[in-house]
Amino acid sequence: MAKKPTSSRQPANKPAADKDAPLKEDIRLLGRLLGDVLRDQEGGAVYDVVETIRQTAVRFRREAKTQSGAELDKLLKKLTRDQTITVVRAFSYFSHLANIAEDQHHNRRRRAHLLAGSAPQQGSVAFALSKLDDAGVSGDTIRSFFKQALISPVLTAHPTEVQRKSILDAEREIARLLAERDRPMTPKELADNTGLLHACVVTLWQTRMLRYSKLTVADEIENALSYYRITFLHELPGLYNDIEAELATQFPSKANPSDAPAYVQMGSWIGGDRDGNPNVNADTMQHALGRQSTTILDFYLSEVHLLGAELSSSTLLVEVSPQLQALADASPDTSAHRTDEPYRRALVGVYARLAASARVLGVANILRHEIGHAAAYATATELTHDLNIVADSLKSHHGAALIKPRLSALKRATEIFGFHLATLDMRQSSDVHEQVLNELFAHSGVEKNYAALSEEQKIALLRHELNQPRLMYSPYIEYSDQTNSELSVLRAAREIRHRFGDRAIRNYIISHTETVSDLLEVLLLQKEAGLLRSQSDAGALPAGAARHDLMVIPLFETIPDLRRAAAIMQEWMALPEVSRQLAQQGQLQEVMLGYSDSNKDGGFLTSNWELYKAENALVKVFDHAGVKLRLFHGRGGTVGRGGGSSYEAILAQPHGTVNGQIRLTEQGEIIASKFSNAEIGRRNLELLVAATLEASLTPAVSDARQTRKLQEFERVMGELSDRAYTAYRNLVYETPGFTDYFFSATPIAEIAELNIGSRPASRKSTRRIEDLRAIPWGFSWGQCRLLLPGWYGFGSAVAAWLAEGDDKAQAKKAATLRAMFREWPFFATLLSNMDMVLAKTDLAVASRYAELVADKKLRSSVFKRIVAEHERTTQCLETITGASERLSGNPSLARSIQNRFAYLDPLNHLQVELIKRHRAAAADPNKIDERVHRGIHLSINGIAAGLRNTG
Repeated sequence: MAKKPTSSRQPANKPAADKDAPLKEDIRLLGRLLGDVLRDQEGGAVYDVVETIRQTAVRFRREAKTQSGAELDKLLKKLTRDQTITVVRAFSYFSHLANIAEDQHHNRRRRAHLLAGSAPQQGSVAFALSKLDDAGVSGDTIRSFFKQALISPVLTAHPTEVQRKSILDAEREIARLLAERDRPMTPKELADNTGLLHACVVTLWQTRMLRYSKLTVADEIENALSYYRITFLHELPGLYNDIEAELATQFPSKANPSDAPAYVQMGSWIGGDRDGNPNVNADTMQHALGRQSTTILDFYLSEVHLLGAELSSSTLLVEVSPQLQALADASPDTSAHRTDEPYRRALVGVYARLAASARVLGVANILRHEIGHAAAYATATELTHDLNIVADSLKSHHGAALIKPRLSALKRATEIFGFHLATLDMRQSSDVHEQVLNELFAHSGVEKNYAALSEEQKIALLRHELNQPRLMYSPYIEYSDQTNSELSVLRAAREIRHRFGDRAIRNYIISHTETVSDLLEVLLLQKEAGLLRSQSDAGALPAGAARHDLMVIPLFETIPDLRRAAAIMQEWMALPEVSRQLAQQGQLQEVMLGYSDSNKDGGFLTSNWELYKAENALVKVFDHAGVKLRLFHGRGGTVGRGGGSSYEAILAQPHGTVNGQIRLTEQGEIIASKFSNAEIGRRNLELLVAATLEASLTPAVSDARQTRKLQEFERVMGELSDRAYTAYRNLVYETPGFTDYFFSATPIAEIAELNIGSRPASRKSTRRIEDLRAIPWGFSWGQCRLLLPGWYGFGSAVAAWLAEGDDKAQAKKAATLRAMFREWPFFATLLSNMDMVLAKTDLAVASRYAELVADKKLRSSVFKRIVAEHERTTQCLETITGASERLSGNPSLARSIQNRFAYLDPLNHLQVELIKRHRAAAADPNKIDERVHRGIHLSINGIAAGLRNTG
C-alpha cells in the first residue's frame, strides 16, 4: 500500500490548545540541526561545552544566583579563546533561528485564522473598516480618506543594524523551507527539505557574521534596496489590491477605488541624512537616487516583459480599443508572428520606451535588450498612462480577468514608486546652516557676524534677503569646505528632482530646531541653490512670487524643543512669505518629532508626555492657522526611542493629530525584523494603513463627562511626568560618576567600534552623555539587559504621588491610575510598552555587567539605585494593571521572551567575560587580541537578535 503524503507537523488550523506546537517543533528542528552542524564542524567536545554552559545559565536564572553564578564564572574563564568564539557563535545563531521560526509561526497563525473564517483580526484593514462602519462612518468618507491620505514608512540607516546581507539571505531561505513544511509532503520530500535546511545552517555557520571593514553609505543603500526586492515592490501594490477588494465588499459603490492616488509611499534617509554623518554629501545623494532608480526600472522591465508574454490575446478572436491599437502600431515590433497580437506589440513598445528611460537615468546593464528604438518616457506618469490604456482595453473587451494577475499591481507600482522608488529626505543640523549663512553673509558684505545677531535681527535679515533678486554666493570667492559641501548638496537636490521627478526629493528636515530663524535659514539656502525662485518675468523675487521646491520641516527633539514647538510653528506660519509657501504646499505643513533625544534628555515617562503635549498644542495652532498638520514620528526600535507596536502607537496619538497624514521612521535591525520576510512585511504595511485609517476617522468622544475625565487624566500625567523627570535627571545627569558607571557597565565602547553603520556613535569626541547619540545609548542598555531608558523614573513618580494624602486619598489616586489604564489609549500603550521592556529586563544578568565597574563604591551605589527603582516600577505597574506577571495580557510574547532566556543569558555572561579580557589588555596595544574583540562583537549581534527591538 502506498504511503499517504506526510508533513513535518500537524495542520496549521489545530485546536487552540495546541496552536503553538508547530512553533515548538520548528525550534526543536532548527536547534537539532544547529547542534548537528556544531558537532560536525567543531567536534563533540565543543558541543558538550555549549550544552553545559546553557544548562548552568538556566540554573543561574532558576536557582541560587550566587552559587550558579560562581560556577558559570569558573566555566567561562576556563574556555580558550577559540572555544569562546565558537560558543558565542552557537548561541547567537540559535537566536537568529528562533526568530525565523517565530516569524513563520505568525504567518501560520494568520493563515489559520483566515482558513477558519474567523472575524477580522485587530490591525487588519478589514477590522478597521468594520469598526468604522459600526461607528457610523460612511463609505464616501472612507473613500475620501484614501484620496487624500499619505502614509509613509521611512527607512533609515543607524548604527544598530548588526546583520550582514549574506546572513539575511541565508535566513530567508530557511524561512522559505520552514513554510514549505506546512504543506503535505511525501517522505522523500520531507527528507529533501530537511537536507536543504541542514545545508542552510551549514552555510550560516561557515559565513562570517560580522563585517571586518566599516560599513559605507553605499553599503547601507544596497542593504535597504534588498528589502524593496524582497517585500515592497510586490507586497505594497498587492496590499492596495486587497484594500480595494475589502472596501468594495464592505462599502459597495460604483466609484472605482483604484482611482485613489498612491496613499502609501516609501521614504528613505539613507544617502540624504547628513546630521552628524560626514560621509553623506552630494555624491551619496546622487548615488542613492541612481541605485534606487536602477532598482525600480529593473523591476518594471522584468514585469513588462512577463506581462507581454502573458497577454497573447489575438484580434482574430477579440477586439481592442483604438488607443491600444495606436499603442501597438507605434511599437518597434514588426514581427509577422505578432501582427494579430496588439497587446504584445504594445508592451514591446512600452518595454522599448522603458529601456530608453533606464539608459537616460543611468542604468548601465539592461539584461534583456529591447526590439528597436523608442523615445524615453519623460516621467513615470507617461508609463502609467500607457499601462492604463492596456487595462482599459482589456476591461472593455472581455479581458478584465487578465488585469489582476500582473497588470493591476504593475500599474499601481508605477504610481507608488515612479522612477525614483522612494522619496529621499535631506537632513542637517541647524547649527551647520547658521555657520554656512554666517560665511555667505560675511563674504557678500551683507552682515559681518550673522551668528551674533539676536533672533529678531536674524529673522528681519533673512526675510529681507529672501526678497532680494540677487544671490550672495559668488563663484569667484573661496569658501570653506563645509559651505561648499552644503551648497553642493542643495544643487544636487535640484538636479535630482529634474532627473528623477519632484517626488525624488521634497523634504528638508532641520535637526535641533530651536527658533524660527532655523527654518528661514533653509529657505534662504534653497534660494542660493536655485530651489526657491521667482515666477515673475521681471526676474525679481518679490514676496509671494517665489516658488520653493523643498518643504522645510522642523525636527523638535529635546524636552525644551518639544515645549517650544507650537510657539515656533505659530510664528513661522504667520510670516507672510511662509503663508504663501504654505498655499503652494496645499495648506499642509509637516513637523517631525524626535523620540530618541527627548528620552535621553528626560526619561521614558516625560518624553512620552512631552510628545503628547506637543502634538496637542500643534493641533490647536494649526487649526487656528487653517493649515493641515502632518506629523513625522522619529521612532526607533527600543521602547525608549518610541519603539513598540506601530499600530498601538498610532491609535494612541491624541485625537486630530493623524488625519490621514503620517510619516514614521523604520530604523536599524527593526527593518530586517519587519520586512525581511515578505508575508510579515505585508502584514506590517497593512498595520500602518489600518491604524492610520482608524485614528483618522474614528469619531471623537464629545461627551462632556468624558472630556472632563480626559482633562483629569492629563493633569495626573503632568504631575507624574514632573516627578519622573526629576528622578531620571537626578540619576543620569546629576549623580557624580554616573557617566563612568555607564561607560564601564555597558558595552558602549565596544559598540562604538563595531562596523555596523556609517555614522559615528557620538556627535563629539567626548564621554559626555549629552553628546552621545541616543541610538547607541539605548542599544547599550539593551545589551546589559537593564533597558533603563524604557522604564526608569516611572516607579519613583507613581510611588511618590500615591503616597501623598491619607488612606482615602491614596485609594482614590490608585483608582484614577487604573481608570487611566482602562480608558486612555495613550496611558495603556505606555504601560504596555513598559511591561514588555520589563519582561526583557534581568537584574541578575545586569549585576554581572555592574561588576565591570572598577570603583566598588560607585558600582554599589548606582546599581542599588537602579535595583530599587526597578522594584518600585514593577510594584507600581502591578498596582495599576493588577497583573503580577509580566506580559500577562500578551501570553504569546511572554512565552517567546521566556523561551529565549536560556540562549540569551549565556551570551550575556560570555560578553561580560570577553569584555573583561579585552579591557584588561587594552592598556597595552600589543596585548589586544582581535579574536576576543571579534567575540564581543559577535555577542552583541546575538543579543540584539535575541531581544529583537534593541536599536
